[in-house]
Amino acid sequence: MIGTLLPLPIETAEAFADPAEAPALFPEEEALIAKAVEKRRREFTTVRNCARTALGRLGFGPVAIVPGQRGAPQWPSGVIGSMTHCAGYRAAAVARATDILTIGLDAEPHEPLPNGGVRELVTRPEEQGWLTRLAAERPEVCWDRLVFSAKESVYKAWFPLTRQWLDFQDAILEVDADAKTFRATILTPEPLRAATGGRLSGFEGRWLVRDGLVVTAIAVTA
Repeated sequence: MIGTLLPLPIETAEAFADPAEAPALFPEEEALIAKAVEKRRREFTTVRNCARTALGRLGFGPVAIVPGQRGAPQWPSGVIGSMTHCAGYRAAAVARATDILTIGLDAEPHEPLPNGGVRELVTRPEEQGWLTRLAAERPEVCWDRLVFSAKESVYKAWFPLTRQWLDFQDAILEVDADAKTFRATILTPEPLRAATGGRLSGFEGRWLVRDGLVVTAIAVTA
């Protein structure tokens, strides 16, 4: 699924279920979930198995993948990547840092955001017009959930470059329903690292809805 959204030389791996026999974790990974419930253990283990599979396709041996600052995965030197998991899906994408500057990947259940102000928390007033229009024209897509997922991918692409927090309200999203792409304009004044060649004003990404999931992805070439 994610292989259709992310270009080569990015390597990907995904799983739609947890294996009956869970792969062994590294001791430092095991320590992180020693007291976790079974559901958390399974998703944690499977998504790391996906990550190690993708790293293997890139030519790297098995390594521990533990969270760093704000939970961002710590990849081997010279590698950038992103992981995601939700009910019924786990996935990872990796690439060499000489080829790809950053990756953002997110998957969510394809269902409307819950009531109780969540939509207002996730979306901006500038997005309400096209959200209302697309909900009427293409009701088969949960557009508010797509916004949520896309902004999660934006944050995952943003944070490794800046080490700065990015809120849902710090990006304005525009979606192309036909091309299945999106554009996020970043509103914060925080500059990016010099590796980007200047301030990055936003990200472009792709999305799909399939098998009860909405998946979004961003890749910025180096």
